[in-house]
Amino acid sequence: MPAPPALRTGLEPKDLRAPMTTRSALIVDDERDIRELVGLTLGRMGLRVETAGDLAAARAQLQAHDFDLCITDMRLPDGSGQQLVEHIAARHPATAVAMMTAYGNVEAAVAALKAGAFDFVTKPVDLAVLRQLVTHALNLGVHRRAAAQASSARLGGPRLIGDSPAMAQLRETAAKVARSQAPVFICGESGTGKELVARLVHAQSPRKDGPFVPVNCGAIPAELMESELFGHRKGSFTGAHADKDGLFQAAQGGTLFLDEIAELPLHMQVKLLRVIQEKAVRPVGAPAEVPVDVRILSATHKDLAKLVDEGRFRHDLFYRINVIGLPVPPLRERREDIAPIAEAVLARIATPGAALALADDARAALEAYPFPGNVRELENLLERAVALADGPTIRADDLGLPGAAAPLAGAMALRESDASEGDSPLPSAAEALARAQAAGALPEALAQIEREAIIKALDAHRWHRTKTAEALGITFRALRYKLKKLGIE
Repeated sequence: MPAPPALRTGLEPKDLRAPMTTRSALIVDDERDIRELVGLTLGRMGLRVETAGDLAAARAQLQAHDFDLCITDMRLPDGSGQQLVEHIAARHPATAVAMMTAYGNVEAAVAALKAGAFDFVTKPVDLAVLRQLVTHALNLGVHRRAAAQASSARLGGPRLIGDSPAMAQLRETAAKVARSQAPVFICGESGTGKELVARLVHAQSPRKDGPFVPVNCGAIPAELMESELFGHRKGSFTGAHADKDGLFQAAQGGTLFLDEIAELPLHMQVKLLRVIQEKAVRPVGAPAEVPVDVRILSATHKDLAKLVDEGRFRHDLFYRINVIGLPVPPLRERREDIAPIAEAVLARIATPGAALALADDARAALEAYPFPGNVRELENLLERAVALADGPTIRADDLGLPGAAAPLAGAMALRESDASEGDSPLPSAAEALARAQAAGALPEALAQIEREAIIKALDAHRWHRTKTAEALGITFRALRYKLKKLGIE
C-alpha cells in the first residue's frame, strides 16, 4: 500500500510549523504504524519524508536520494540499525542519523552513539522529544556545512593555546564530538583546562546559541544537590518559599557541564542516570517529571574506572557518560606549548601600555619544570612573578620555581664550569626527571618535586592552608588530600 501523501509531500501550508521544503528525512522501521506516526510528525514540520521497512530498502533509498536526517529502528528484518548507522557514517557523512531503541536499552543507545549516531529516542516514541531531536538534527546539518567552510584556526578556538601534536589532536577530536548529541567525558589532571575544552565543544555544536552552564559537583553540599540540579517546588522543604528551576532547566536548549562528577553521591548518581536516559527531571516536591533538552558534558581528574571497581561510582552511569572520551594532555607532555601559553598569560595580566616578556633563562626554566598543577599552576607562577619582578622582563629568579627547576640557569652555568674542570656536570631538572624515568622512579621523583613545592608554598604563607591552596591553584580539599598523601604534617 502506498504511503499517505503527507509522508511524501508534507501537509498543506496552513498546517506547517516552519516550512522547510528543502529538508528531507528517511524513516526506517519494519512496523508500518511507527513509520506512519514518525513520518506524519516530520511531515507536519515541513520535511519531505521517505520510508523503508528493512536494511536493504534503506540502503537503496540512501543511494538514490540525499537526506538531511535518518531515523532508524534498532532491529530490522535483514540486519540491525547499528549496521545502518555505520553505513551512513562511512558513505553518507552529511546525513545525521538517530536510533530508535526499546525502553531502557542503554547498551544499544551507547553503541549507536559510538558508531556515529548523533542521538537516540526510546520507544514508545514521545513526539515532543522526537520534534526536539529533528530540530537539532537540522541545525546540525547547517552547522556541518558552515564548519566545512570555516578555517581550522577558527575551529581551534581562541582560548586553547598551543600547536603541539597533542593539542592539534585534541582540537580535531573536539570538533568531531561537537557534532553529536552524545554525552562526552573529559578526563585529565587538575589544571589542564577541562572546562575550556567543554566550552570549545559547546561553541562548535548546534547548541552554540544556547546556554553553557558549568557546575562544580564538589562545591554543592550533598543535602542541596538535588534541589540545585533539578529545582524544587514551593513548600517542598523548609525554606522553599517559591518555585525554583534547577541547573538542568537553566541549561535548556544548551549544554550542562558537570565538572568533578566523581564527587556526586551515589543517590544522585542514580537520579542523574535516569535524567540522561529519560531526558526529564523531577523537581523536589513536583508530582511529575519535566522534559529537558540538555546535552551533558562531564569531567573529573580522578580515575573513574578505579572508582567503579571500588564501588564508589555506579558502573551503569560511568558507561552512560563515557560514550565519547576526550582526554586532555598534561602540560609536561606538550612542553612546546609552555612558552606560547606563558606569553598569552603575560599579555592578559599586563597593565595597559606596558608589555611583559620572558627572559631566555625564565623560558628555559619553565620548559624544564614538570608542572604538577598544569596550566593553572603556570598562570599562578606568572602572576606571582610579575608582582615580584623589578621590571617588565621576567627572569628565572622571579619565578620562584620549587625544586631543581628554580635555579636552572645557575645550574646550567655550574655544569659548564664544572665540565671545564673535569668534574661531573650537575643535571638539570629535565635530565634528573629523565634519569628517574629510566630508572623506573619517575612517580617518586615527581612526588618529591610536588612535596617541595607544597612545603615552600606553606612556608611562604605561614602554613595557612587556605591561602596556600589559593596560591597553588588547587582546592582546600585537594591540598588536604595531598598533605596526607605526601606525609606533610
